[in-house]
Amino acid sequence: MSLRHKEENQVVLSFETLMDDNSIVANELVLITSNIKREVCGEQQDQSSRAPSRYEAQKRRDWNTFGQYLRNHRPPLALARCTGQHVLDFVRYLDQFGKTKVHLPACPFFGHPHPPHPCPCPLRQAWGSLDALVGRLRAAFEENGGRPESNPFGARTVRLYLREVRETQAKARGIAYEKKKRKRLPPQSDAAAAISNTKLLTSSPSSSTSALSSRSSIPDSS
Repeated sequence: MSLRHKEENQVVLSFETLMDDNSIVANELVLITSNIKREVCGEQQDQSSRAPSRYEAQKRRDWNTFGQYLRNHRPPLALARCTGQHVLDFVRYLDQFGKTKVHLPACPFFGHPHPPHPCPCPLRQAWGSLDALVGRLRAAFEENGGRPESNPFGARTVRLYLREVRETQAKARGIAYEKKKRKRLPPQSDAAAAISNTKLLTSSPSSSTSALSSRSSIPDSS
């Protein structure tokens, strides 16, 4: 074999070795990338499973605030002895932190949704905020061991108070709160009508029995 052929064979072998090395490196890069993606996805799933939703976080804060209110009560009040009246006291206590202007009947802007000038009327908690707050606390009460039949946040006095606040603020602010429309049941479909007709036919077997007997009484012409 000539020297030139030997050099060509060495070049081919070197090229093949280089290609094999590149393929090994590429495979290793693919494995490393897939492992990194898997770890990132796992961390994101863990974070999503650990992080509470906005509703759950707000419910926890509301429940802690109510618990602090019970502890600051004089005398301190246990949760088992809490009634609807205590819930009303807590809701009225929160009015001092409200940001919604509720005009008094003597105010010239009473019933005006967009008053042109400021007025000395008090700030209150908006009805929507109170309604959502009571709903979250009602759920938190049962989640923390309370019985549904003794839930103070679902007491009749609380429901009547929220209704009164809604009507009062609607008149004072000139805002009409729309009631949620109930979904109407769809009209009876053709399939349902066919099923009902089938039930009527199957409920009276006398007609089908007489038809079968009349057919059997016909003599064979053959």
